[in-house]
Amino acid sequence: MTSLTDRLAGFAAQTAPADIPGSARAVLRLSLLDWAAVAIAGRDEPVSRITRGMALAEAGAPRASVIGHGTRLPPRAAALVNGATSHALDYDDTHFAHIGHPSVAVLPAALALAEDRGADWSALESAALIGLEASVRVGLWLGRGHYQHGFHQTGTAGAFGAALAAARLLGLTKDQCAMALGLVATRASGLKSQFGTMGKPFNAGLAAANGVEAALLVEGGFVANPDALEAPQGFGPTHAGSAEEGALNDLGQAWLFEGVSHKFHACCHGLHACLEAAKTLGALDPAAIERIEVATHPRWLSVCNQPAPSTGLGAKFSYATVLPMLFLGHDTAQLQSYSDDLCAEPAVQALRARVAVTGDDSVAETASRLHVTLAGGEVREATHDLAAPMPLEDRQARVREKAGALLGPDIAARLWQLAGGAGGVAGFAAALRGAGDAAPS
Repeated sequence: MTSLTDRLAGFAAQTAPADIPGSARAVLRLSLLDWAAVAIAGRDEPVSRITRGMALAEAGAPRASVIGHGTRLPPRAAALVNGATSHALDYDDTHFAHIGHPSVAVLPAALALAEDRGADWSALESAALIGLEASVRVGLWLGRGHYQHGFHQTGTAGAFGAALAAARLLGLTKDQCAMALGLVATRASGLKSQFGTMGKPFNAGLAAANGVEAALLVEGGFVANPDALEAPQGFGPTHAGSAEEGALNDLGQAWLFEGVSHKFHACCHGLHACLEAAKTLGALDPAAIERIEVATHPRWLSVCNQPAPSTGLGAKFSYATVLPMLFLGHDTAQLQSYSDDLCAEPAVQALRARVAVTGDDSVAETASRLHVTLAGGEVREATHDLAAPMPLEDRQARVREKAGALLGPDIAARLWQLAGGAGGVAGFAAALRGAGDAAPS
């Protein structure tokens, strides 16, 4: 039987650009715009400034762009900074197949080496898609047990995707791609215990930098155990991996990345289904709401069910806060809506006390069921599943609207053109360096 590593290495080294469907490239364009907009908007977050400051102080060969800064850095350092920066707001895309954020781990690695090696736009697209798809497949192979045990798939599965994207741009052979997977297995890391701190976005930066590092070392002749992802005492066996059969079914024919979910609320993705369900209820008088009952998959109870957060960051991980926000008229898509002051608002606190959240195994991980009881006994019910198909045109409209809200319509429109290849790799990278100067704070 062909090993997991062998199949992934072959996928990275041997997939022809013509074998990548246009539908996957269309979704990638959405994620490139979304990733760029969220990263630029997050360029001044503390984790972004601190990580960038460290890398700039160390300096090095100016070969890859840094988001929101005119100075270039070595590819590994640029990937670290850009990965952390693009996940600083926790507003980037999520794939629920393995519960990971693929773009923030893979795109910084791909862009850094595309710049460094002078790759064209088609090569960047192909490498990015191969890395994104690989990160989802490795995440599936590791399984839910890996995530439940406390590992952050963005940092772990993401590192393997970043390594293959980097290996593809370096033109590594199949055997070298396997070696890169084996080497990054000893570097991949990321803990869910960092959620709610700067450590969470830093996990994304680590994944991107580890992928670049592994690929560059292998290009230079570094020898590691190429089977360290799945071998005894390898990454999977030592990190609560489930070795899920079928994780690579139809690899190269079916592109699971196309099912990525873009965030349209500036909070944990586990909260989005309940917010989308609540929006279908229309305007409700908050004073008439007696009880809000949320049924969600039990997995989210340990992720985004803070009952009474006192900070804006905590609000992003709280069913009991985001639903009152929405019913009270706060825009859950706006970054500034999540603040310490909001958590202290008497109206928010009063409505928060009426929210009850329960875990229900019959509810999909991507779904929520809402039951709102009004004064007089009237009940309003709604459900929403983020996995429900959304036409590409609708997804595009919402991603572009989000980018415009973050950066302003002119910058967002320019980034949309660049995400489609206008201006090539150099043009896209230049926009990431300079668009932040023109973006509203």
